[in-house]
Parts: sequence; structure tokens; C-alpha cells
Amino acid sequence: MWSYFGSKTNVVNFYPAPKHGRIIEPFAGTAKYSLKYFEKDVLLVDKYEVIVNIWKWLQKCSVEDIKRLPHKLNPGDSLDDLTFDCIEAKQLLGFLVGFATERPRKKATVDRTLRRPNHINHSLKRIANNLFKIRHWTILHGSYEDISNQEATWFIDPPYQHGGDTYVHGNKHINYDFLATWCRSREGQVICCENTQANWMEFVPMRSHKGVRGMQREAIWSNVLTDYDVQQKTLFNEEHYVSQPA
Repeated sequence: MWSYFGSKTNVVNFYPAPKHGRIIEPFAGTAKYSLKYFEKDVLLVDKYEVIVNIWKWLQKCSVEDIKRLPHKLNPGDSLDDLTFDCIEAKQLLGFLVGFATERPRKKATVDRTLRRPNHINHSLKRIANNLFKIRHWTILHGSYEDISNQEATWFIDPPYQHGGDTYVHGNKHINYDFLATWCRSREGQVICCENTQANWMEFVPMRSHKGVRGMQREAIWSNVLTDYDVQQKTLFNEEHYVSQPA
């Protein structure tokens, strides 16, 4: 619902749809995949407590709570000079005054105020309009390792092996060999996100898009057939062809 470094806003529509009634995001961030399929039984887990606390606060918010937040700032305005009902409200606005940041900012940027004077206002309206989607979700502070194995659609979007270094809990703290084994062992449908520079799983190129650090190509690993796995797709078509009557 808000801008965050590594968010899947530009590519979420290209991932396979969930095959199970429950979606689990072990590296939740701003959970674009779960928001797309919000009616599912959603479990978000994230190690960054700020992210978790904002989500939990939004679950309790009313539309009026969101509308009361400052919706227009000037470049350089400090959030420390404003009054908020709680720290989570200030932290949420701290993400809105920056662009795809990995943590809340304290001062409004030129890009999100002068160049785009309606950005904060539009973002708050979008958040208010989406509050109803998250009321039933379960949101937990913790590590992916804490989640019990269960049948679900696992949307796994960790800090990337190359490029995920700026997060508060970034790639330096991840054992990717262990994570690969963990991903493969999940029950149900597994969708794992990365870019084409990663080598800790057999990732398949997916789609190029412009990110904060320029153009990059997203990649995917899944234990089910996807439109991006040419080999799987070929095998599937061959099996399908053989099974058809002459």
C-alpha cells in the first residue's frame, strides 16, 4: 500500500496466481502479491519490526485516521516538527515522503513534494481505500525460519543476492544455501523472486523493468509450471500432445 525498496508494484501481475487458499509471504515488505489476492487467508512475516508495526496499525485504522495525516508537505519539511497520534503514523509518512526507500525518511524530498505535489495525498487515498483488504490477515514479526511448513502458496521475496544490501535486514545476514533448501522443502506452491544475477537457485528470467538502480531483469523459481520456464513448458506441451487422441 506504500512505496518500499524492492516492491513488486511493476511486476506483480506477471507472477502465477495462487493455487491454495492461504498465501504466506516470509519476507513481507509491502506485500504486493497478497494485496492482489487479498481475499485469501494471508500470513505476513517480516524481520523488520517497523514494517510489521505499520501493517498492524493499518489493520486497526479507520479511513478517517488516514485522512487526518498530513497530505501536503514542502521540500525539506521535517516530520519531527509535526504531531502524530502514534509512531507508526509517522513511520508510514516517512515512507511516503521518499521514493522506494528501505526505511522511513524524516524529511520530505523534492521529488515527492515539489515535482509531484499530489503524491502524498494520492498515496494516502490509496491506503484508505485498501484498508478493508487487510482486516483478516495475520501479521507477525519474525524470521522466515520461524514459519511452520504447511500447504500454502509461498511467495518468497527475500533481499536479493545482488542488490539487497541496503535493507535494515539485508542480504549480508542471509545464508542463501540454507534458504534454497528451505524454499524447496515448502509444502504447496512455491514462488521465489530474484533477479538474473542470482545463482542460489535455478532462476528463470521473467521480465525487465526499471527499478531504483536502473533497468534489471526479474527472475523466478517455482515448483509448479510457469510461463517463464521454457523447459517445463516444452515438457508439458509434449506430454499434453502425446495424451491427445490422434
